[in-house]
Amino acid sequence: MSTGMRGFTAKSSAPRQAADYLIWAGLFVVLVLMVAPFVWMFVVALAGDAAWTPSADDWLPGGWSFANFSELFTAQPFGMYFINSALVAAVVTGANIVLCFLVGYAFARREFPLKKTAYFSVLAVLMVPAYVLIIPLFILINALGWYDTYLALIVPFAVNPLGIVLVRQYVSSLPIDLEHAAVLDGAGALRIVFGIIMPLCRPVLAVLAIQIFWLNWNSFLFPFILTDQNVRTLPVALAMFRGYQTVDWPHLFAAASLATIPVVVLFLFFQRQIISGLTAGAVKG
Repeated sequence: MSTGMRGFTAKSSAPRQAADYLIWAGLFVVLVLMVAPFVWMFVVALAGDAAWTPSADDWLPGGWSFANFSELFTAQPFGMYFINSALVAAVVTGANIVLCFLVGYAFARREFPLKKTAYFSVLAVLMVPAYVLIIPLFILINALGWYDTYLALIVPFAVNPLGIVLVRQYVSSLPIDLEHAAVLDGAGALRIVFGIIMPLCRPVLAVLAIQIFWLNWNSFLFPFILTDQNVRTLPVALAMFRGYQTVDWPHLFAAASLATIPVVVLFLFFQRQIISGLTAGAVKG
């Protein structure tokens, strides 16, 4: 390489390196802004003084103690709230994976009467805010005798229209020759659907799973309206730490810290499938 070409390369690489440094600095700032609230939450959760409250002059507690976490399970049935949230979120997530997959596959691969009308109705549901259904849903749940039961938190949310759309689009991108080859090999419909297509849909199903789990784990309004004491969930229980004039900050943040663990674990467990599902559209083109 000539001396002039080397000089041109050095000059051209210097601005690129400077731009890379700026990008990394910007990403670091964004990371700090996103992580700082979680760090502060864990620090306050370990406050030694249970009556500590943040202020402009005192925004970090002085002492450290794990008593706030243990008191969550002794002062009130926090364990029951945690189990209720985990059970409801897990069952709703499993139901959505199965039902959204079956319905999405039917829209992608099967022909049946009023197919376009049915799919349009699914898209139309996406345009309606869920909170519009609060009053009619409460009346229906109360008429069925499901108030303050697990059915009230599971059945209305067992199928998500967005999940149907995602699965339908993903299945449509898969080559149909796989199913034709399976038919020639003597595979039945159930074998094709659950043995061939469903494993190929693991990326989009992972995205759907963590989305549904996160929505139901953090859901507050519907559990607050449809339950009372028996199946009260974690987000509703967290609201109890806030009074009319005061907030129990250490216990509130201790409970919130425990509430974040399942979502973080779920993401770490499915992160490869989630990233694969998010980038599948760009890769398949």
